[in-house]
Amino acid sequence: MADVQKRGEAAADIAAGFVEARLGRFCLPDYPGQKPVSMAEAYATQEVAIGLFPDEIVAWKVGMVPPAQQPTLNARRLAGPVFRRNLWLAGPDPTALPAIVGGFAAVEAEFVARVGPVDPHQMDWTLEEATRAVSALHIGVELAGSPLPTINDLGSAVVASDFGNNGGLVLGPEIEDWAARLDGIEVETIIDGRSIGTGTAASIPAGILESVRFLIEHLARRGRPVVAGTLVSTGAVTGVHSVPVGARSVCSFSGVGEIHCAVVAAA
Repeated sequence: MADVQKRGEAAADIAAGFVEARLGRFCLPDYPGQKPVSMAEAYATQEVAIGLFPDEIVAWKVGMVPPAQQPTLNARRLAGPVFRRNLWLAGPDPTALPAIVGGFAAVEAEFVARVGPVDPHQMDWTLEEATRAVSALHIGVELAGSPLPTINDLGSAVVASDFGNNGGLVLGPEIEDWAARLDGIEVETIIDGRSIGTGTAASIPAGILESVRFLIEHLARRGRPVVAGTLVSTGAVTGVHSVPVGARSVCSFSGVGEIHCAVVAAA
């Protein structure tokens, strides 16, 4: 009982540290506590932080756990929330991506699924069931972001503990007839005029629909069943591209459109 209480207190302190830094827009020189060694610890911290953050969740990001960490963590993917204030609609002008100065920021081209409704009591999901739950598919850009500059160097449990290293999501146009077109859509990320990554939906291990399946099942088991209209950012198609304040990016999805972004200092 004492150990459980101590772990709970530790999670509360870590969550408070991250939320305070995110709301105050300042970086953290070190992880604010003892780093989690399991995904269960990481999500316990994430849950506390969700309760402290003054906003509602409208989307979730899914990221990959590096292969070398998968056996230890018993996980291939991780999840983090996206809050309403950090969901932006792509337009003709570059979307401003607010990055915490001194923290971590990256641009990721992603396919974004709109999901629901789903059976809130269903704990186990097949790929076919998850695919049927997708009501629309969009192009998008994730701002990976954290007050902790070294977050990606400290392992996936650390990443999951801080909202999955998410700083926001840009939602682009819907892909018409997405099931028939998805395999043929080529994606390219350009930063400051230089092409730094290309890929397709198949670049995501096991595919983007596996990310949807994982997320629906993961949240059901956490007691947070997906509600109708929830957005799922399914993974970095062209890779994770770190960006400084002032960088400009273009994420191009062939036959669908482009999303232009500009990284600005969070204020």
